[in-house]
Amino acid sequence: MSVNKIVGVDGPMKGVKVLDWTMWQFGPVAASMLGDMGADVIKIEALDGDVGRAVSVMESAKAGLPAGRNAYFETCNRSKRGLAVNLKTEEGRRIVHELVKNADVFIQNFRQGVAERLSMDYETLKEINPRLIYATASGFGPEGPDSGLGSLDGCGQARAGLMMAATPPWAKHPVSVRGAPSDQVGGITLCLGILSALFARESLGIGQKVEVSHLSSSMFLQGLAIGMDLLTDSSFPTLDRDNVRNVMYNIYLCKDESWIRISNPQPARYWKPFVKSMDLEYILEDDRFEGIEGGAAPSPELLKIVEDRFAEKTFKEWDQIFRQHGFIYAKIQTVSELKDDPQVIANNYITDFDHPSIGPIKVCNFPVAFSETPAGVWKEAPELGQDTESILIDELGYDWDDIVKLQEAEAIL
Repeated sequence: MSVNKIVGVDGPMKGVKVLDWTMWQFGPVAASMLGDMGADVIKIEALDGDVGRAVSVMESAKAGLPAGRNAYFETCNRSKRGLAVNLKTEEGRRIVHELVKNADVFIQNFRQGVAERLSMDYETLKEINPRLIYATASGFGPEGPDSGLGSLDGCGQARAGLMMAATPPWAKHPVSVRGAPSDQVGGITLCLGILSALFARESLGIGQKVEVSHLSSSMFLQGLAIGMDLLTDSSFPTLDRDNVRNVMYNIYLCKDESWIRISNPQPARYWKPFVKSMDLEYILEDDRFEGIEGGAAPSPELLKIVEDRFAEKTFKEWDQIFRQHGFIYAKIQTVSELKDDPQVIANNYITDFDHPSIGPIKVCNFPVAFSETPAGVWKEAPELGQDTESILIDELGYDWDDIVKLQEAEAIL
């Protein structure tokens, strides 16, 4: 593996060099995760930049930040250095090919044919570096009639069944899960594939191509539902809170307008303690519910009793009661509430970061804790071409005269 140019970063991927030729979210997230773990990630952009830099609104959420920064781009591209290069020029392609010689990973997420036209395809790059891990992110996979189609998060959610899985039975139309989960899980899955390929290279001494799509990763995100559908030929139903078999596996509104999600899938084990905790023990002797074993049978009357009882106390009161019985439950929170969640704070799941342009901010931390090689946010997303000159001079041996010539050739900014 290559010598790491990053100072003060000791994550588990320290010593790995990654070339990140991606845009939007899917590919950038995979590279950013590697960067959080200590890899030296160089984000390669065209001279007009990743299109994600221009996002002003994301799903109706404002993306603009002080100092001309962008929340969408910052979130997807932290822990990277930046190189702006024109791959339509021979000089620009030569720069990247030189970097490939000492790289461990190359990531790209362009439509079929783009990498080949610009000599950034796997066959070309593996000739330069046979040990290279070449990772690609696509919409629907490398084979098949739709392999060449473009895709963004909404398309991944739609094609993989995720939208319908998130759509309640009473909805008038399919709904999307907000926050681009198909992109996000695609990036996470691609990172897993890259890590596995790096491990295989250490054991077998071989480089290889790694391919992940919106379709493959979003399907695997729903692996249980798809697996049960394939094995039983019956669909995995969306939760319909008004028609549940188990009233201890449902959502309820509390007195303070908070919602609680209770998830006890073992009714025979929890039914009597549950009824007792809610001061509803008379249910056990009520003839109307005869034959409802352990509370696990459809009963609108029983649901109404439990629902009304939940409405008599606040979530905090139910929380205090349920903790004594070991029930499985959680408050239903918004994303905005997470920064004040004491469990999030205690585990540093949202962490502080001193951004050089914006100032002190909070960011969603890397999700895995390592006892000896900590991962985390070590650098902000790069400005367009921020590290171009230092990369060319310090790592490729160019001098300032070369930099001027490259600028005149419109190969770099």
